[in-house]
Amino acid sequence: MNFKNSIMKKLFFLFFISIINSYAQNRPNVVFILADDLGWSDVTLYGKTKLYETPNLERLAARGTTYTHAYAASPLCSPTRSSILTGQTPLRTGITAPTAHLGKVILKASLEEKPNKGNKAVNCISVSRLDNKLPTLVKQFKNVGYSTAHFGKWHLGRDPYSPLQHGFDVDIPHWPGPGPAGSFVAPWKYPNFKENYAKQHIEDRMADDAVSWLRNVDKSKPFFMNYWQFSVHAPFDAKETLKKYYSSKIDLTDLQHSSTYAAMVHSMDQAVGRLLDEIDRLGIADNTIIVFTSDNGGNMYNAITDILPSGEKYITPPTSNRPLRGGKATLYEGGIRVPTIISCPGVTTPNTKSDQIIQSTDFYPTLLNLANIPLPKDHIVDGMDITPTLKGKAIKRDGIITFFPHQPRVPDWLPASVSVHSGDWKLIRIFNLGKDFKHDYRLYNLKWDIGEHNDLSRQYPEKIIELDEIIENHIAKSNAVIPIPNSAFDPSKFTPEKIGVQIGGYKGAKKIEIN
Repeated sequence: MNFKNSIMKKLFFLFFISIINSYAQNRPNVVFILADDLGWSDVTLYGKTKLYETPNLERLAARGTTYTHAYAASPLCSPTRSSILTGQTPLRTGITAPTAHLGKVILKASLEEKPNKGNKAVNCISVSRLDNKLPTLVKQFKNVGYSTAHFGKWHLGRDPYSPLQHGFDVDIPHWPGPGPAGSFVAPWKYPNFKENYAKQHIEDRMADDAVSWLRNVDKSKPFFMNYWQFSVHAPFDAKETLKKYYSSKIDLTDLQHSSTYAAMVHSMDQAVGRLLDEIDRLGIADNTIIVFTSDNGGNMYNAITDILPSGEKYITPPTSNRPLRGGKATLYEGGIRVPTIISCPGVTTPNTKSDQIIQSTDFYPTLLNLANIPLPKDHIVDGMDITPTLKGKAIKRDGIITFFPHQPRVPDWLPASVSVHSGDWKLIRIFNLGKDFKHDYRLYNLKWDIGEHNDLSRQYPEKIIELDEIIENHIAKSNAVIPIPNSAFDPSKFTPEKIGVQIGGYKGAKKIEIN
């Protein structure tokens, strides 16, 4: 009897596995490409750059839909990365700052214990690890039989919070840091990951490993691949050949004039091309969804020393996000509007554009829907299924929320804030900055004023009430930890004239000059 039961259990198990494999074989592959710090104006997709070259992104755009109004869930990387994997906003996850490489494990958001006396609000302390209990996007794919792999940057926690604990079979180079280890060009400083040849670029190595995995993965099952690039995050270095090529194109009257950064964008784009080439070569393009996006806007506050062909040195920020205002670490458009392409054969009409507002929280429900995988039970998803936009249709939403309860002193910085983008309107609530610790507001109409130069809060008070209600509803639904009035506030230490002004010019540079 026991022997018979044992046989029956084995047969049932094999039958169950065969059912999973049968379903899996009919599902699409997914390649999710995430650039790091790549701004909306850093690619040729939107006609905003004269210097950078991204022909492979153009190739991908020709296969699918390019979004003109796509947004990261945060102006900094880790919060956006968590939003992709959970479908939840930083309001809900509590991951609001890129602290995942630091030693302290924090799984619940809180408020500062000793707030700065010059701040009218008490800022938040971010969660520092992506909780292993969360039903991440890749776990849902793995549960139905997908092979999974992660290549590149993670920045959501070191072991035991690495990709290997979040549903990935493979994690290369298994690195918890905020950028590449030491440099982009070898020698690197990864503890267990070395270059294959002298001066190898990390994106070339990542592409090699990703292509090798594609060639050798079990072809009887679909796959989910994260290719999360280190490019174009600091430190700022690149191939010398590419730097020399772009130095000959530099126009110092153009706000984008770093030959090093241009070379970094070039290597980023080449890696995308390597993946497209291999997907085509393997004959799987017709059954592979490809997503390309960025985790936040372009970096406009670090300093790079570049060299003109004449030998003259000049110091420059990495990039400019014009015509957008601000950049990485700000709630203005330059910090959160990002280049985004989705190619889904059989669904998307090739070479189309969509002006629908989407956010990184939307990838979770959308990819699960496209792969016919149900949403996990008891997991709240803030994003929405944007499949209709792939077919050229509009979607209805009250607005997208961006929560940033921190204030790094970069150009155009704001005290702890939250914003809502609804239709053409964008409202920024600055916590407790107003009189008697009431909230202060900035209101913009992005159709009239893409550069956010004209604050319309005094002209449209009724619009503030309408949009602020959306913010309040999202805060309530998220049960979020948000800034509160600072009881230790000292008016003598309050310097509102310094809001938006970066202290000391470009980070790491005392002055801007051409030698």
